[in-house]
Amino acid sequence: MQEWANQLCENRQFGSKMTDSKYFTTTKKGEIYELKAELNSDKKEKKKEAVKKVIASMTVGKDVSALFPDVVNCMQTDNLELKKLVYLYLMNYAKSQPDMAIMAVNTFVKDCEDPNPLIRALAVRTMGCIRVDKITEYLCEPLRKCLKDEDPYVRKTAAVCVAKLHDINAQLVEDQGFLDTLKDLISDSNPMVVANAVAALSEIAESHPNSNLLDLNPQTINKLLTALNECTEWGQIFILDCLANYTPRDDRESQSICERVTPRLSHANSAVVLSAVKVLMKFMEMLPKDLDYYGTLLKKLAPPLVTLLSAEPELQYVALRNINLIVQRRPEILKHEMKVFFVKYNDPIYVKLEKLDIMIRLASQANIAQVLAELKEYATEVDVDFVRKAVRAIGRCAIKVEQSAERCVSTLLDLIQTKVNYVVQEAIVVIKDIFRKYPNKYESVIATLCENLDSLDEPEARAAMIWIVGEYAERIDNADELLESFLEGFHDESTQVQLQLLTAIVKLFLKKPTETQELVQQVLSLATQDSDNPDLRDRGYIYWRLLSTDPVAAKEVVLAEKPLISEETDLIEPTLLEELICHIGTLASVYHKPPSAFVEGSRGVQHKRLPGSAGSGESVESPDPGSASVTEAPPAVIPSQDLLGDLLNLDLTPTSTTGPPAPSSGMQMGAMDLLGGGLDSLMGDESEPLGGDLGGSPAMTAGFGAPPAAVPPSFTAPVSGGLDDLFDLGGGVGMPVSIYVPPKTLWLPAMKAKGLEITGTFGRRAGVVQMEMTLTNKAMSVMTDFAIQFNRNSFGLAPAGPLQVLTPVGPNQSIEVALPLNTVGPVMKMEPLNNLQVAVKNNIDVFYFSCQYPISMLFVEDGKMERQVFLATWKDIPNENESKFQLNDCHLNSDAASNKLQGSNIFTIAKRTVEGQDMLYQSMKLSNGIWVLAELRAQTGNPNYTVSLRCKAPEVSQCVFQSYEAVLKN
Repeated sequence: MQEWANQLCENRQFGSKMTDSKYFTTTKKGEIYELKAELNSDKKEKKKEAVKKVIASMTVGKDVSALFPDVVNCMQTDNLELKKLVYLYLMNYAKSQPDMAIMAVNTFVKDCEDPNPLIRALAVRTMGCIRVDKITEYLCEPLRKCLKDEDPYVRKTAAVCVAKLHDINAQLVEDQGFLDTLKDLISDSNPMVVANAVAALSEIAESHPNSNLLDLNPQTINKLLTALNECTEWGQIFILDCLANYTPRDDRESQSICERVTPRLSHANSAVVLSAVKVLMKFMEMLPKDLDYYGTLLKKLAPPLVTLLSAEPELQYVALRNINLIVQRRPEILKHEMKVFFVKYNDPIYVKLEKLDIMIRLASQANIAQVLAELKEYATEVDVDFVRKAVRAIGRCAIKVEQSAERCVSTLLDLIQTKVNYVVQEAIVVIKDIFRKYPNKYESVIATLCENLDSLDEPEARAAMIWIVGEYAERIDNADELLESFLEGFHDESTQVQLQLLTAIVKLFLKKPTETQELVQQVLSLATQDSDNPDLRDRGYIYWRLLSTDPVAAKEVVLAEKPLISEETDLIEPTLLEELICHIGTLASVYHKPPSAFVEGSRGVQHKRLPGSAGSGESVESPDPGSASVTEAPPAVIPSQDLLGDLLNLDLTPTSTTGPPAPSSGMQMGAMDLLGGGLDSLMGDESEPLGGDLGGSPAMTAGFGAPPAAVPPSFTAPVSGGLDDLFDLGGGVGMPVSIYVPPKTLWLPAMKAKGLEITGTFGRRAGVVQMEMTLTNKAMSVMTDFAIQFNRNSFGLAPAGPLQVLTPVGPNQSIEVALPLNTVGPVMKMEPLNNLQVAVKNNIDVFYFSCQYPISMLFVEDGKMERQVFLATWKDIPNENESKFQLNDCHLNSDAASNKLQGSNIFTIAKRTVEGQDMLYQSMKLSNGIWVLAELRAQTGNPNYTVSLRCKAPEVSQCVFQSYEAVLKN
């Protein structure tokens, strides 16, 4: 479409009048016949008019491919406008009419030697756009001549054509030596030719990451920098992007390149500016910070970034997303430019929210007064989303700049006094975070917060308020009444609120045990007996067990000192930030995701790093027993949490614990049962399900209770260091692993094959896929001379040798045959994906049938991922590529399932048990290199499994699940 647009625009220069719209208005019948006659007319003007009508019809979606030979005949003309129109038609229809397109080859070759450079360039460009294999071999000679043409316009067009040809037939380009010619063009005297050569080589290098096509050295860099000043804006972008991939030898070379790139910062095109910023951000890493030039460069980077914010909103948004990354890496660049990020009344909401984010990142002691005044103003706006974010921003400022905390709290209290519902709720949520950051400092505001309890209707705000009441229960006289008011509608609350309420009441009970016994009994009953939420129920049981066995331990656990929260929990992880800085000015910098997260295939998945920082601070966790320290102090700041990371990044140090630790004193066994045996009656007999009749529990007393009820096995299990839990999959080690082979099914019935019946299946033995068949002769004559052939299929399955039927098959005889297969045959996507079309020949006839192979036959033996690689790959695959399936009636425990799956090369990377549910994290690799990651969830006693599959080619997920089902159910 880009080519069409370019050529249609160029046609304007040949005097096309503004009346061209007439070509789009005709709807006559028999139009094709009339056009055919006009195209074969002797009059040049009539012919040109006819071609224009054909292009107009093509543009609005009519099928005019029937006119192909007639339009091609019009190529023999000196009229450049007519030639362009014919070429346009050819580009569109050559793919559907490849045999006809060859008719035009001679004209192309002839046009490539035309005295007019425009026609030479047009011919080679069009040939590059016709993606037909048969034509590419004819393109080589004209392309070679055009690459060495005397006219730079022809050379620059030919350079781009090499990249297009490489996309169609890479081997041909390499054999013809076009890549070497392209490298020579980097030294061309014309800057546009240099830019296009760089663009073509970069494009080819992206699809072949290890080819080292762009061999960048100081001499080449010098040529590129020389061309940079004189080529067009898009040429400058190509060159700057190429420079960004270069790593200078030392800081002197880095400074020299920065000095020559800096003038691009004042360019009118924002894409050039961002590409220049990317180069400078990368090369600044190599400059010493005490260098005078370093400070100068920081000052020069600010104005162009500020200028980008005066563009239209869409460009502003792109600029702001990039600035967000830049200020995370180097906030000093824009530390004096806070005012340009202040929100304007007519900014779209997406620009407002992004500006707000950057304001918080730039907030410091020097400008906090200015920022707070702005934020308070924003909190009175009409846009609800923006107001919410502004209120949260005030809280983030308090956490980030300690000196401003008091002023921020005061501002939040003023906002609460406005009594605007959503403002009050957001304020309470952020005040909770301020309490976490500055304990015992601002508790005087609690009374004001409690006045607004009735107006809270959002789960997050209600949960925050409950947390505050529970945490500071000893300072709130009527804390029990406040919490009891929430308890009245306990089952209507969201899970977040229910969990917080349970914890808050237990905290209150530990602080005021005599006054709140009934309240804690009530909440534990609601959480354990009357709730079907496993998280809530489990937490209720844990609290109950703690309170009834050891109140001192309960106090230490529930009222433990909390770690301070970090002021920068929303920062992008450093290694990802480094990679995104290397992609400034691209889609990755707008999404804030690496290209591998949203680009399919091989392109764009190279991970880039900033120079000087590669390898620093990077250490993979070692499974060496000595590397983990049990006595290490807890961190002062909560690290950012990642559930999957936690499951896979367990401490692998085995411990020598052989049983539950012995009680440290008699207190454990004879402790005061604060709940008066409530847990015993709740648990009932060990054989009964959890959650007996709580109403029959004895009344609460201050006396000594009976010894605590038997602790369930999950509480008494030895504390393992993780290696046993994680990788010893239920004692499966040492058990024989059986490979699942489906039973044979009827593939070819005798009545359809003149008496030949074929039943078969597929198996994988010693790493080789085999097609196992039984050939039965139900005819009256002997069958000999067997041969087999496959049609193209999704995974390139093909016979690895001839079908070995060594003896004739007589009437009513059967013979077993195993045909080894490989996966190097031709590939074509089938429907369904695992469909295989087969032709079998014998001395009687050729017979055709199709069958479906289980995709598990293609799972290779090296499909077990490293844990860290698994984690990174899981994160890289977008959420929309995840498919979930329900596997019913599977009566295996997770260990047996894991063992069975391993026989089919489905490897378990990690196992984790959470709340009675086993989770297996698994990987498998297909013969064509596609990785599939899986999470298998199995609940003890529940025959239904949940299988979640993630893959960069999600269309394989259904077949993979079918393999899971087949393996686990047989």
